[in-house]
Amino acid sequence: MNLPAKVKLVDVGPRDGLQNEKAAVPAAVKIELVHRLQDAGLTEIEVTSFVSPKWVPQMADNAEVMAGIRRKPGVRYSVLTPNMKGFEAAIAPARALWPDEIVVFGAASEAFSQRNINCSIAESIERFRPVVAAAKAHNIYVRGAISCSVGCPYEGEIPPERVELVARLMKEIGVQHIGVADTIGVGTPLKVQRAMEAALRHYAIDDVSGHFHDTYGQALANTLAALEMGIWQFDTSSAGLGGCPYAKGATGNVASEDVVYLLQGMGIETGIDLDKLIDAGKFISDFLERKPNSRAATALLNKRAG
Repeated sequence: MNLPAKVKLVDVGPRDGLQNEKAAVPAAVKIELVHRLQDAGLTEIEVTSFVSPKWVPQMADNAEVMAGIRRKPGVRYSVLTPNMKGFEAAIAPARALWPDEIVVFGAASEAFSQRNINCSIAESIERFRPVVAAAKAHNIYVRGAISCSVGCPYEGEIPPERVELVARLMKEIGVQHIGVADTIGVGTPLKVQRAMEAALRHYAIDDVSGHFHDTYGQALANTLAALEMGIWQFDTSSAGLGGCPYAKGATGNVASEDVVYLLQGMGIETGIDLDKLIDAGKFISDFLERKPNSRAATALLNKRAG
């Protein structure tokens, strides 16, 4: 095992976590969630996405949310920009309101790429090329993600070679960091390790992260499997929020609280205050009128109540 001494979490709750919610979540609530997450010690927060409100109405308030955040030194704020129109919208306001990082999403599945962004894998990379170039020209960091890295709702199991292909193409257009995403949560530890190994053929270990959904209850096991490879960056979601609008049955991202509990129990530093993180998850869960989808949060909230 090559366990890292420190792990960095990117909380994707405000964007990936909330994008599927049917009822509108006001900008003020999203902003408060971001504030609570950064106050808990998160240094990377995926805030919103600049996509057509026709496709993702929940993110129609993207500019308002970015303008409303009280920025904290040392925190990196990222947004999803799938095309040039989205990128241009993200940098339309004053420089102080720009994101520190943009995210582009490719897929290791041709069928998923077609259903998700209406183009092939190769076409999606060409669509990202000018976005990546423009971001780097504006000194904005570029993170990429490979959706459906181990399984697809349309194609079934995805071979590691497909992950390697997308990682290589992303590297060729200048994407600086790659996330290996088990979008529908079907992965198990060995499959996830093989997908990670495929990405690591083109990216250094410091430039690869894991993004696991918990559909089959495997997200923590998959996180541990990646940790054992030395992977030290992960996407997680406050209160386990999220799913995937194009993957029927996919449940939430792995809960930030559960991952922090795991890491603290292993003596791995995160810089995150678990109690404050639980409060952030409870805040958004209370607004959504449901319980946090986190075992650790549920147990610790029960303990508090007792």
